[in-house]
Amino acid sequence: MLETNLNVRVSSSLLNLGLSQEEIQRRISEWLVFSLFSEGKISSGKAGKLLGLSRLEFIELLKTRGIAFINYSEEELKEEFGAVKKLTPKTKK
Repeated sequence: MLETNLNVRVSSSLLNLGLSQEEIQRRISEWLVFSLFSEGKISSGKAGKLLGLSRLEFIELLKTRGIAFINYSEEELKEEFGAVKKLTPKTKK
């Protein structure tokens, strides 16, 4: 994978938290990929590849970071709930 070096300024107090330069670099890369994924600019498969992970590993990483994998719009939720209601057997009283 081709790489580009960027200069990123971070507070020196972050280094006082015991984070190594490599850890900071990894977290910044993750944050950028999470952001692009959350904005719908990249798929979970592409996001995983950018981080050197499989799609399933990326989804698991989202889970550990507390980031929702599925982000339904209000209309999509209505459609999903409607479909569930159609599939749910009706009980007799």
